[in-house]
Amino acid sequence: MIGNLSGIVDEVRSDHIILNVNDVGYMVYLSAKTLNACSIGSRVKLLIETYANNRENVAQLYGFISKEEQQCLRLLVKTRTEALDHVLLYGPPGLGKTTLAQIVSKELRVSFRATSGPLLSKAGDLAAVLTTLNAKDVLFIDEIHRLNRSIEEVLYTAMEDFCLDILVGEGPSTRTLRIDLPPFTLIGATTRLGLLSAPLRDRFGIPLHLEFYSFEELVNIIKRGARVLSTEIEENAAREIACRARGTPRIALRLLRRIRDFVEVKDDKKITYEVADSVLLKLGVDKMGLNKLDMHYLRFLFNTSGPVGIDTISIALSEDVGNIEETVEPYLIKISFVKRTPRGRVLTDQAKEYLSL
Repeated sequence: MIGNLSGIVDEVRSDHIILNVNDVGYMVYLSAKTLNACSIGSRVKLLIETYANNRENVAQLYGFISKEEQQCLRLLVKTRTEALDHVLLYGPPGLGKTTLAQIVSKELRVSFRATSGPLLSKAGDLAAVLTTLNAKDVLFIDEIHRLNRSIEEVLYTAMEDFCLDILVGEGPSTRTLRIDLPPFTLIGATTRLGLLSAPLRDRFGIPLHLEFYSFEELVNIIKRGARVLSTEIEENAAREIACRARGTPRIALRLLRRIRDFVEVKDDKKITYEVADSVLLKLGVDKMGLNKLDMHYLRFLFNTSGPVGIDTISIALSEDVGNIEETVEPYLIKISFVKRTPRGRVLTDQAKEYLSL
């Protein structure tokens, strides 16, 4: 059994690398985090887990930089004999909740079915989805906080007992029909954990909080994104995009694509720092990653004395309260520009200094 491998990275693919160990090439499958840390020509040392692929009658190598990731895979493999416990993913938008759910189903080698809270308006909608699942399948419900209470109550028994209780008939002749379901894994995703009812939240055995990505992680994601787009990018350009990506991969890749479009129109050969900076400013993204809505929010607080309630801010900006709480405030709080108090939102001295520049 192989415990670890140390060698030179010869190739980097979408989900694995070819590791050259004493002129022998090993195909090693990696997590996204480990994959982003690998580049062609670099020397890496990986912890190795070996698992049989019964479909192809071969052994597959899984590599990890840290023991923590290795333990996560062992836990995942252990659950393959039964349905994985229900998972709740929560955190700001754009951090990869949907992608992570798809990765879980892929690693478990089961089918993936996706829907969203607003689409499940009545019990029949939920029943139609649940009855199509096979044993151990993954059901992903995005925006699960938007489920209405009647749907939640139906979901309780489905999650705990793997069955559905459906009311048939009307009036005195109403009866309950129980439908047995195969064991399945529900993965719920939400940007607003506080809107989930306690009974539903407590039924998830694995709650996971997704946090903003680090600067270096975003740089690696941008470089990899450039390779996928077949676009050459300078190191300084990748780092500049990462600075303005608000700690969010979705935003980083969106900015990269817009800059790539500009480069192609200008028929330039690669993305330089000067090009990246120029395009980002044209897109209204400043050095801190703040956009026009962020600046309107900050200037409104700056020109208002004392704490301001979220409803007042919403009216002043003509923006939905949910949009402000989900997409604007998390990043401003993260960079210590805004504080939430019982009386309302207030600017920090750091934000006031920035606005005065």
